[in-house]
Amino acid sequence: MSEQLHPAAPHHLPFYLAPGSGTDTLMVVMGLFLIGTIPWVGTLYWKLHSMPERMAHKSQKLQFEFVAVLGLISLFTHMHVFWVAGLLLALIDIPDFGTPLRSIADSVEKIADATPITDDQILSGAAAATPPKDKPGPAKEKEHSHV
Repeated sequence: MSEQLHPAAPHHLPFYLAPGSGTDTLMVVMGLFLIGTIPWVGTLYWKLHSMPERMAHKSQKLQFEFVAVLGLISLFTHMHVFWVAGLLLALIDIPDFGTPLRSIADSVEKIADATPITDDQILSGAAAATPPKDKPGPAKEKEHSHV
């Protein structure tokens, strides 16, 4: 068969057209590019998807577990609102209400363990009675139960 071109065909063909008897180099280059790009894009997606969880974990947030669950829900449902909610929770510092409330509860428990002042002691002007030494109150029992 003759290698001559048709007289109406252009005499200079662009580089991206494969020759009739050789390897298509552009296809090989694009195949290698695709093989390298797919794992890179997948890794970028996973890093972006886990960003709220990593932010909450790095800053020792109280709501870390909740952010992680929202990330998993958004992964499996493909609903971006869960991811955005997790990102917002990872950025917000929720105040620690537990420590002051625990302190208040401990103080109230200590007050409740004190023996009440009777009417006779009030009338006689006696000072507040001290709790009996032989019987520890509930707060003392709790303190020793954790040992």
